[in-house]
Amino acid sequence: MEKRELKNLLYEQVARIGKALASPKRLEMLEVLAQGEKTVETLSAELSIDVKLASAHLKALREARLVDSRRDGKYIHYRLSGPDVATLWVTLREVAEEHLLELRMAVDRMISQPEKLSSVDGAALMDQARRGDVIVIDVRPLQEYEAGHLPFARSMPVGELQQRLAELPRRRAIVAYCRGPFCMLSDEALKLLRARGYKASKILTGVSEWQAAGLPLAK
Repeated sequence: MEKRELKNLLYEQVARIGKALASPKRLEMLEVLAQGEKTVETLSAELSIDVKLASAHLKALREARLVDSRRDGKYIHYRLSGPDVATLWVTLREVAEEHLLELRMAVDRMISQPEKLSSVDGAALMDQARRGDVIVIDVRPLQEYEAGHLPFARSMPVGELQQRLAELPRRRAIVAYCRGPFCMLSDEALKLLRARGYKASKILTGVSEWQAAGLPLAK
């Protein structure tokens, strides 16, 4: 094989990853799968698309070796092929935020009330949670929490929060998190907590961003 043919082959293989990521729904699928295994039916509901289209997106991700699967009875469970795939999503999003004004403006609209954000960094937050100075709550579904969560965080899915408010001490600050900067579950939690008189804020970090920063997860 001549040098030019070899170089073409090399770039062509790397381009397979770019082609697989060239879909908004497949990017969202990677973010959801970074939280833990999902069936195609669950992904279909999460992404608000039909099962047939969700299967087609999963096929594209599998062909690029970004997603693996396993069968459990009549259901097939999908997962990322490695933690580096979750880091790839975080890196891609951060590059987009750095260079695309339109994306920065959209993100700014999501965080139009900066007082809702906790400014503490990850290591400091972990220390505060360890001491009990703050209560960190994970408002994702329980299955995602069990797959991996921030150390010292409590599982309080947003759908259960109303019924479990008595578990949260009113005199301590509450910090909520969900799947990452594009996730709005923590906003729902803040709205409820603040309406009930809690001092609550959120962090934009999810488990993928936490791991990408070199911080440990708990299971």
